[in-house]
Amino acid sequence: MEEGVFLGTEALASGALTRNQLRTVYRRVLPDVYAPAQAELTLRQRAAAAWLWSGRQGVVSGLAASALWGAQWVDDDAVVELNWPNHRAPPGVLTRNDTLLEEEIDRRVLPVTTPERTAFDLARQGSESAAVARLDALARATDFKGDDVRRLAQRHPHVRHLRRVDRVLDWVDAGAESPQESRVRMMLVRSGYPQPTTQIPVLAPDGYPRYYLDMGWEELKVAVEYDGEHHRENDRTFRKDIIRLEYLASVGWIVIRVVKADRQAEILRRVERAVMGRGGF
Repeated sequence: MEEGVFLGTEALASGALTRNQLRTVYRRVLPDVYAPAQAELTLRQRAAAAWLWSGRQGVVSGLAASALWGAQWVDDDAVVELNWPNHRAPPGVLTRNDTLLEEEIDRRVLPVTTPERTAFDLARQGSESAAVARLDALARATDFKGDDVRRLAQRHPHVRHLRRVDRVLDWVDAGAESPQESRVRMMLVRSGYPQPTTQIPVLAPDGYPRYYLDMGWEELKVAVEYDGEHHRENDRTFRKDIIRLEYLASVGWIVIRVVKADRQAEILRRVERAVMGRGGF
């Protein structure tokens, strides 16, 4: 079995299973591809299933490839992109017929696009803000280098959305710890602010880092942080946040805290007020 999934025809031909066992103990997840009946498949298992469905010919690419390389924030039910020429992909699989060079494929486990090729593909897909968030996560997992992706792009001069690749790569920052942080950073950059530094260390009196700020401008001591729900759901975490904010204020930092319900215009007004209060850039 590949990652717990297998081809039904192979299992029957080898005598490993009877037709009754295949029908009652397992379930079909893709044409001729089966998994244990009660199993909740991970994205890796679904990617393996898609590869088997392709007759072991396809290459996992795009968002699914980034997850296989360790990028976070990819749901297990995300569509599996497969570089393989077939226009009748089953639900949950998206096939592409892009030019893919052998050096852009890693075949150690499942055939999957290399981090650099994965970054090249993600940079051209979806909105630019979404692409940056996905590339931030991939960069955090693999530490791919933008210049390597740019050199790869030179080998594919006729692909769609090629012109935006360089621009998107300029915005990538592996310091982002969530897609929300990536989107807040992109909002600031697109509103005319210099790209903020991420994961800024704030030192304790002994000279060692005591806290890290999501993003901000050290020269102004203005930071912007995205707060998830967990900050308010746990009393202990909430108390730690209060102590943290008091310390940051005591050493001169202004921290703008952003939550999901905040409107962009209001966030930008708060940032502008803080930045101008520090004399601007």
